Amino acid sequence: MPNSKVSVREISRRTGYSPATVSNALNNKRGVSDETANEIRRVAADMGYRRSNKLRQVQFVMGRNSGRMLDEGSFRLAVVNGVEEEARANGLTVSYITVELSDSETCQRELAAIMSDPSAGIILLGTEMTQRDYDLFAKCPVPLVLVDGQSDNHFFESILFSNEGSAYRAVRHLVRQGHRDIGYLAGKLRIRNFPLRERGYERALAEVGVRPQPKFHVSLGTDKMESAYRDMLAWLKADPEMPTAFFAENDALAVGAMKALAEAGFDIPGDVSMVGFDDVEFASIVHPALTTVHVPRTDLGRIAVRKLIEQVEHPMPYTCVTHMSTTFVERESVRSLA
Repeated sequence: MPNSKVSVREISRRTGYSPATVSNALNNKRGVSDETANEIRRVAADMGYRRSNKLRQVQFVMGRNSGRMLDEGSFRLAVVNGVEEEARANGLTVSYITVELSDSETCQRELAAIMSDPSAGIILLGTEMTQRDYDLFAKCPVPLVLVDGQSDNHFFESILFSNEGSAYRAVRHLVRQGHRDIGYLAGKLRIRNFPLRERGYERALAEVGVRPQPKFHVSLGTDKMESAYRDMLAWLKADPEMPTAFFAENDALAVGAMKALAEAGFDIPGDVSMVGFDDVEFASIVHPALTTVHVPRTDLGRIAVRKLIEQVEHPMPYTCVTHMSTTFVERESVRSLA
């Protein structure tokens, strides 16, 4: 009688081929010779292996480098909530795995185990991942959906937010309110999303003939909101020339900067306007309430689960990159100069 519990790793040990090679052969994927594939299938059949055509588990994998973006704030938790809700609705279990990408040997061992179960799909959180990190998943034999990240070198099913376009719209709002001297609050840790948001900022200014001014570009710590506060306070102590508004790469930077500005005697938005990005929970309760870009984080998790299920039940010979739109939320931190 076929045994669906026979694992790819067991077949790998019996045949001597890697788990990735075994899984590719069993799933009729490219990269395995006919001779090797036939041998693997024969051994698998002898062991009672039955290929699963139904997803049973979601493995939520966090690719961690510094941890400074994953560990701070509510972004990850909101995505997880969406994953759990959609998985539960489809009768799937969820497991959580943090992979330390900086530890190559341990990382590869953990990934081999993660990728060995064909009934378990992977949702990979790419917030902190670099292009080189994605190489580790290039030959992933199980369904995989990359969220909050995109590889330039590999064709992963990916879901991410429209970073550049959303930042462009946010800065255009400041421009329409009469602002031209618009500063930029940049995170010191340069995750992939931040340069995209900076491009949107630059494009919005270029449309009205304004060049970003280096004197209004401030780099702030990203590990904690307090780091942004301290770095902004240090910048203000030099008595710099001030813009009329700032666009911040995320809400933590914006709120940390707002605390420093208030402590230094600046009124928001009377003296300086502020726009953030993410619309995390505290954005609506700070004073003044922060104008920002709302990111549908929970829906990101839900969609990722649906796309995993589609890969198993309706496999296609191609992958897609999905850009989720955002919503601009006007609150109290922007003053009109028009």
